Amino acid sequence: MMIEVNSISRRYGSLVAVNGISFSVEPGEVLGFLGPNGAGKTTTMRILVGALGATSGTARVAGHDVATQSRQARRALGYLPDTPPVYPSMTVRDYLDYAARLRGVPSKDRRQAVASTISKTGLDQVDGRLIANLSRGYRQRVGLAQALVHDPKVLILDEPTTGLDPAQVAEIRNLIRDLRGERTVVLSTHILSEVTATCDRVVIISGGQLVASGTEEQLRDQLGAEHRVRLHLSRPESDTLSCLRSLEGVEAAEELASGHFIVNTGRQDLRETVNQTAQQWGLLESRSEGGLEELYLSAIEEHGA
Repeated sequence: MMIEVNSISRRYGSLVAVNGISFSVEPGEVLGFLGPNGAGKTTTMRILVGALGATSGTARVAGHDVATQSRQARRALGYLPDTPPVYPSMTVRDYLDYAARLRGVPSKDRRQAVASTISKTGLDQVDGRLIANLSRGYRQRVGLAQALVHDPKVLILDEPTTGLDPAQVAEIRNLIRDLRGERTVVLSTHILSEVTATCDRVVIISGGQLVASGTEEQLRDQLGAEHRVRLHLSRPESDTLSCLRSLEGVEAAEELASGHFIVNTGRQDLRETVNQTAQQWGLLESRSEGGLEELYLSAIEEHGA
């Protein structure tokens, strides 16, 4: 495993911010780290990057204990906190050179490391500009670049798209998606569509405790959730509803309004079968319900948050 977290807790006097959380992340995996405000996400991330000590438990990054082998662990990871740690008075290239020196990139390799990172993060057009004069989206790219410049095996990203407009969110999401397989990534975010688009698996915490983890299908199994498909048809017929109900695996179907149906397929994902059948009645729209957002809310509600 590239990241191993074993029963870590963090207390501030009588306040328990993180309570016995355990999870692991495989090499090349992108893990979504989810939870409401105050759940303990940032505390857990700060423990992982060595910025905060755990009260109890252990965490290892690339095989190194973050408490007893902090230097080795830090060399293996890049960290982007929720506010990018940039110096506005420096140019992009000078700042990344500075970040590379801080992270121990040898002088003979530094120029190439900076150039490669600028290219990878799409900063070529602004590398000579002062960071103070960049848009928020470009500043976020610079923050991601400083986390990548020393070629780490692990990336810890805390709310990397906070405050960005939809186009900027898409740009950062594409950058993260391109890292899949090359790096192990832990991504904390409130944007669940972002998790669906970029992550292989999720961990959900609430009240400092882990409440669910796994792929979307594994979460569905853990929480007993069902698949539902909402259809909009242009040419429904009198027997459309009975035909939908007769499909193998369909547990229930209802007509909500003229041309609008909802089909419940229980624990099976039968969207393809339902959509293929619906083509004969002029399928205008098919929308899956019971996705990650619903699973997330269900997990939080079960925990009593």
